[in-house]
Amino acid sequence: MPKIIIVLFIFNYSLAQQVKEIDFLSCKASLSIVPKIKKVEGTVSYNFKVLSKVDSLVIDAKKMQFSKLRLNNSKVKYRITNTQLIVYKKLKAGKNYTLSFNYLAQPSKAMYFIDWEYQNQPEANPQVWTQGQGKDNSNWIPSFDDMNEKLTYDLSITFNKKYQVVSNGKLISQVENADNTITWQYDMQQPMSSYLLAIAIGNYNSQVTYAESGVPLQLYYYPKDSLKIEPTYRYTKQMFDFLEAEIGVDYPWQNYKQIPVKDFLYAGMENTSATIFSDSFMVDSIAFNDRNYVNVNAHELAHQWFGNLVTATHGTHHWLQEGFATYYALLAEREVFGDDYYYYKLYETSQQLIAAEATDNEPLMSPKASSLTFYQKGAWALHCLRERVGDVAFKKAVKKYLLQHQYSNVTTNDFIKTVENESGTSLQDFKEQWLLTTQFPEKEAYNSLANNESIAFLLRHKNNQYLTYRTTSNDTITPSSLVYSLPKGLHYTIQQTVVNEALNKPNYPTYNDLLVEAFSSKELKLRQFLANSFQKIPKEFKKDYEGLLTDASYQTIEIALFNLWVNFPNEKLTYLEKTVDLIGFNDKNIRTLWLALALNTKGFATEQYQQFFKELVTYTKPVYHFEVRRNAFQYLNELQLAASPEVLVNLKQATTHHNWRFRSYCKQLLANLKME
Repeated sequence: MPKIIIVLFIFNYSLAQQVKEIDFLSCKASLSIVPKIKKVEGTVSYNFKVLSKVDSLVIDAKKMQFSKLRLNNSKVKYRITNTQLIVYKKLKAGKNYTLSFNYLAQPSKAMYFIDWEYQNQPEANPQVWTQGQGKDNSNWIPSFDDMNEKLTYDLSITFNKKYQVVSNGKLISQVENADNTITWQYDMQQPMSSYLLAIAIGNYNSQVTYAESGVPLQLYYYPKDSLKIEPTYRYTKQMFDFLEAEIGVDYPWQNYKQIPVKDFLYAGMENTSATIFSDSFMVDSIAFNDRNYVNVNAHELAHQWFGNLVTATHGTHHWLQEGFATYYALLAEREVFGDDYYYYKLYETSQQLIAAEATDNEPLMSPKASSLTFYQKGAWALHCLRERVGDVAFKKAVKKYLLQHQYSNVTTNDFIKTVENESGTSLQDFKEQWLLTTQFPEKEAYNSLANNESIAFLLRHKNNQYLTYRTTSNDTITPSSLVYSLPKGLHYTIQQTVVNEALNKPNYPTYNDLLVEAFSSKELKLRQFLANSFQKIPKEFKKDYEGLLTDASYQTIEIALFNLWVNFPNEKLTYLEKTVDLIGFNDKNIRTLWLALALNTKGFATEQYQQFFKELVTYTKPVYHFEVRRNAFQYLNELQLAASPEVLVNLKQATTHHNWRFRSYCKQLLANLKME
């Protein structure tokens, strides 16, 4: 082995040992953020205790500049690499030290600067927000990529006084400065992993409500979205109170804040005491019916215990975070929506897990497991574990597990041992079946699901269809053997299943009766199922189908508008006129479809063709949310209008977007256009 490799190996090994040798206790940081040049500068002070004698220490810091570095107020030797600050000093065991320094960073990831170059445009929403899950926060603050290092962080952030600044913990002061800035000081009382540090800055208002336990729940929103506060945050207090009672451990932080941001990378992120989520979930009362925040809200809240209070030591135990958050979110939704909802979600994910078995070859306790495995199989494992050991033992074990390991790191064995002790049951077979094998335990899952009447129906329906009519010549058809109406009193998916069966049997004697009943239903999801079910709309159901255009569902309206436009060409103008003022979700799903159809409809407002085209092209501009842009790019491409100069400029710009899914889509679209 070459000498340099030996040196690097020894050095890396020493880094892995740092958590055992040095205990970082607290960090106080004062930051100034300059969004126009994407710069962060600040002063940082770390307090730590040396557990065993060492001659260096390391802090993760990616491509940063440092100055005025002091150890206990004395100069000290240090080295800066592209990824770390390394301080050289013989440190004595049992002694406390303070390391302070100034730094400058221009983060390439983890801190995102939104719309500052477009801030004078009406659609602009200038923001700064962070997303550091994993090992990314060391791009904007010198910190620790190892999530086993937990300490308290108190951040002071100076920014333009026109904007609100939100971070972890309790806001203890706002000081207005002479240069039109405000310094916001946040205090964290309990230790946390640095990947859960967060900052969100923008034009926000907020509304505060209080949990039964007195915890302040601060709900942020854009001033223009004041009418969306209730539908967006619906059930927040109810779910918070439920989770505190169900888990049996008080919420572990000083307060809880939720902040929507533009062009977020994911649905949400459970930063300690400060969840950041995609503003796509800021919905009105109609959008709530299809794309609400309830599940994401519950999931990120559950992480405040599972992931934040106790944190996995390694990716092998990642299910302790995502599986638990998924399971407890589902319990919270059960509290809101009922048993049928809960069991249907379990049924739905069981089908996904069974289907994935052919290609998903990693068990739950593998750092390479898929998201489906970590989240959904992890939730299923907890559901079945609870049924094995009983409610009382399960809840006692969860409470004990959290309290014994609070503010520290855990392994799967820590949890399993606690459940075994509380239940008096060996869980070796459970570990083998749920945690260490790739196969989904279908038999145990189905036995559990069969306890719910609605899901028992779905399971029976796999082999025993509901409609009794048969088309073979030997069958005797009598009125008593026919189904005249849809099942009542069960989850709406049961009615969907029966309607789907009827659609596959168009000669069924009561076919029309069943479909008329379905179209007359007040159940939005059943009507949406019908909207999706007809590629060719039968003329006898034309009027019923047209009624879908007035449903309280932007998704249903989008589907119905397109299908009606395709099926009844002589009435295209009527359908366009009826929906001319509809926008839809935040991604403008109805409006962008409407513009595409208007541009492709001969004789419709021909004098406004250029106006419609210009509006659709406008939605491709960088100032718009990436979901709006994607819809616009898609429709312009389908209309063969994406090669226009302005669209191409905006498309090329989009290939550098920070959201990788959108970026990948745009790269592929641009490549396809170049090939044509």
